[in-house]
Amino acid sequence: MEIERKFLPLMEQLPFQPQDFPCRRIEQGYLCTDPVVRIRRDNNDYFLTYKSKGLMVREEYNLPLTRSGYEHLLGKADGRIITKNRFVIPLKDNLKLELDIFEGDLAPLVIAEIEFPDEEAARSYQPPEWLGEDVTYSAEYHNSTLSQI
Repeated sequence: MEIERKFLPLMEQLPFQPQDFPCRRIEQGYLCTDPVVRIRRDNNDYFLTYKSKGLMVREEYNLPLTRSGYEHLLGKADGRIITKNRFVIPLKDNLKLELDIFEGDLAPLVIAEIEFPDEEAARSYQPPEWLGEDVTYSAEYHNSTLSQI
């Protein structure tokens, strides 16, 4: 189960420098967007992911792929291949902010995601002002949608 909220952070107001935190290079493509079936390279790890419908709460299943399996499936992806740098910033209460800085024709888009242990924690979370607009309930900011625009 994935329980997350998404925001459009105000980059000029961030109380930190993203480059001061661990970064992962991510490349991903979508084999299908309904249901969501995604392939992803995360640094040197490869995954096939299924995500159910939903906005804040969705089922998510990750299966490992080999590099050759990923490369084979990449040629079958629909729409654009998304590339981004993901910075992982620790927050209070054992939460982590994943700051995705998109590249290519999606630049300068930046999306911040926070995963929560349960729905109550997600709903009660009071974001700081620098996190900007809450786009959790907008499918427009799902990567699967961004791959098709």
